[in-house]
Amino acid sequence: MVPVAAPTHSFCVHLPAVANFKLKVKMKFVVKAWSTNGSRARRGKLNMDGLEVDTPCLLLATRKGLPHFITPDLLHSLHPTARAMQISPLHFWDCPSPSTVEAIGGVHGMLSMPEYGFIAIPRDSVSCIPDPGRSTKFGASFETPFGHRMAKPVQYMESICALKPSLWSSLPDEVPSWVSDKRNRISVDRTTRWLDDCLAMQPTGSESALGAVVGGTSIEQRERSASEVASRNVAVEVLQGVAAGIDLFDSTYPYLLTMGGYAMIFPFNMEDKLFDNKASNVEVSDIGTDSVKINLRATIYRNDASPIMQSCSCYTCQKHTKAYINHLLNTHEMLAQTLLEIHNTHHYLQFFEAVRHAINVNNFNMFSSWFVKHSGSNL
Repeated sequence: MVPVAAPTHSFCVHLPAVANFKLKVKMKFVVKAWSTNGSRARRGKLNMDGLEVDTPCLLLATRKGLPHFITPDLLHSLHPTARAMQISPLHFWDCPSPSTVEAIGGVHGMLSMPEYGFIAIPRDSVSCIPDPGRSTKFGASFETPFGHRMAKPVQYMESICALKPSLWSSLPDEVPSWVSDKRNRISVDRTTRWLDDCLAMQPTGSESALGAVVGGTSIEQRERSASEVASRNVAVEVLQGVAAGIDLFDSTYPYLLTMGGYAMIFPFNMEDKLFDNKASNVEVSDIGTDSVKINLRATIYRNDASPIMQSCSCYTCQKHTKAYINHLLNTHEMLAQTLLEIHNTHHYLQFFEAVRHAINVNNFNMFSSWFVKHSGSNL
């Protein structure tokens, strides 16, 4: 079992900071390289039942195990590292039933995707959002497309046992940053109790759990939460970002850009000159376009016959133009989101590959400073 932070708006995982960490035959994590310039950024390799994933890694956001707009046959074309998926057990509470999912081999069998890794997290940062005001000692509350749902440990673990994910997170009682110290203490107590309940009900022989660390913005409570998790043989560090050694990230950002009609255009090679608007065919205006993204709903792209990025090798940039995507967006065609998700996910995966390379050559701090300086972003 390893720790997982439970932040307010996104999901990230820090795996134990040791050179070789193994949980029976289920999971193995090996650190391959790390930064020695003041940060704790590291590059590693996560093995989940034979599936190897390089870290820092982007977990693809899904709806019932599949990306929102990309079909399974296109996943292999996104990037060689597009092998890790984030799923929410709450998506499966209505249908199909847990017994049906279990009978057909869990999420891998149901989707016919045995070569992919699925990491189960209660929230999904898009449609299943924690509702701390309604959480009780019996379970965590979530706002979902189907209304308010109470996730109790028994029901949650029933879904986990049926889905049989590669890794799964225990149930956290997440709270926003403005809650009182008393509510933070209650959050830690509940999360610890639910962790014990989940571990007691985990599948026989399986030790692929991620322990949740909560406590909001209170360092004292987060340390207490981490200590409680660590007392159950878990190694913990405070999570701050790649510079602190976070290994897994969710893909909420590219999804939200896709839904807004935006396309990523930021470079990830320090030798590129793509921040120059003329070189990248980007017209900066007051409509949401900047050096990180462009708004393809804007009328300035109505007759633009160039791809989103000349240098991009994704299917969207190789086959379609800004003008076509602008037309699809303004006529409300779903193909617009499909093409944008392909480009944005591919671009973000390429960015993570550049981050891994920077860590590998001990150049992460310089890469980070260069990116922030030129893009005006803390992405």
